Amino acid sequence: MSDTAPDTLVGNPNADTLLTVEGLNGWYGESHVLHGIDFDVSAGEVVTLLGRNGAGKTSTLSAIMGLLGKRTGSVRFGGTETIHLQPRHIARLGIALCPEERGIFSSLNVEENLMLPPRIADGGLTVERIYQLFPNLLERRRSQGTKLSGGEQQMLAIGRILRTGARLLLLDEPTEGLAPVIVQHIGETVRALKKEGFTIVLVEQNLRFAASVADRHYVVEQGRVIDMIPNTALDQNIDKLHGYLGV
Repeated sequence: MSDTAPDTLVGNPNADTLLTVEGLNGWYGESHVLHGIDFDVSAGEVVTLLGRNGAGKTSTLSAIMGLLGKRTGSVRFGGTETIHLQPRHIARLGIALCPEERGIFSSLNVEENLMLPPRIADGGLTVERIYQLFPNLLERRRSQGTKLSGGEQQMLAIGRILRTGARLLLLDEPTEGLAPVIVQHIGETVRALKKEGFTIVLVEQNLRFAASVADRHYVVEQGRVIDMIPNTALDQNIDKLHGYLGV
């Protein structure tokens, strides 16, 4: 973290840090959207980025993947500096993004979508294991992307990156617009993936869902991280958090 960052933003000093973001600035064209993002994620953690719409949460995930037009600062993954790398090289290090729009190929069926991304490392889940996590996908494996429900598309989008061997998963609004039963299933999946050793950064608007899966919560406001709340201290900080989020 930067020397000026509040102590409350520092992660677990006894854990192995997998991702460290320091002074991250980002631009879309001439629009300066990130203003010195600082946070870290330990290996095996689930961490959320919380904040109001337009706070910079999705832009932070895009910047980590190198998808912004311009970025400065530092993004270290497993000790490797990635700030000057192209997205394809960042992905090969072991980072995968599941975007909010899901990116399902409508002309391909479920299994073809699952098989599309290349493996970048050992340790990716098999198709059989993905079907265990998402039984709906097994039932719909021959269905085209256009015929899937929103929940099935989200399951497929998550399942697709699990094959790649990525160690760090960036999930952008995975419960947005989904029925409560599907949200519950996504939560069970996130907890199962944590048990299997995945590290997850989650952008989420659903505070109840975030509290059910995350170890820590970073609050993003106007392109900066302004607070960090451990999940174990969520109840004591709920009024403050509601103030941040405008709930």
